[in-house]
Amino acid sequence: MNALWITLALLTAGFAGWPVTALVFRLARTIDDKADAAKAAEDRAAGESADEPAADVTVDKAGAGNAPTPAAATPAPATRILRGGAIIGVLERLAVCLAILGGQPVAIAYVVAIKGLGRFAELKETPVAAERFIIGTLASMLWAAGVAALAKILFLS
Repeated sequence: MNALWITLALLTAGFAGWPVTALVFRLARTIDDKADAAKAAEDRAAGESADEPAADVTVDKAGAGNAPTPAAATPAPATRILRGGAIIGVLERLAVCLAILGGQPVAIAYVVAIKGLGRFAELKETPVAAERFIIGTLASMLWAAGVAALAKILFLS
C-alpha cells in the first residue's frame, strides 16, 4: 500500500506541479504588468517618454541592448530563454519529492546546485531568465515539498 501512496505522491508532485508553477508565473507577470503600467503613466504625466517594458518572460529579443531599429525594418528574431524548463521542472519536482519521502532532504541542495550550475551562463547574461528561474524553482520546489510532506504525514506514517 505504501508503494501506491509513494507513486501517487510522485505523480502529483511531478506532473500536477506544472499548472501550479504556470499559475505562479501568470501571477508574477500580472504584478509586473501593473507595475510597468503605473510607471508608464507616471512617465507620461512627467512628460517623459516611457520605454517598452522588459522583455517577455518567455522570450528575449535579440539585440535588445542595441539602438532602436526603424519601424519599417523587420523585427529581430526572438530567442527562447530557459529552454527545456518544463522537463527540468518535472524532474526537479520528482527529485524533491523522492528526497523528502526517502528521508534525505539534504538531496534538495544537490538539485538546486545542479540546476543553478547548468543555467549559470544563461542566468548571468539575461536578467529575465534569472527572475524566471527563481520564481519557477521556488514554486516548483514548494509544490513538491508540500505534496511529499502531505503524503508522508497522511499516508506513510
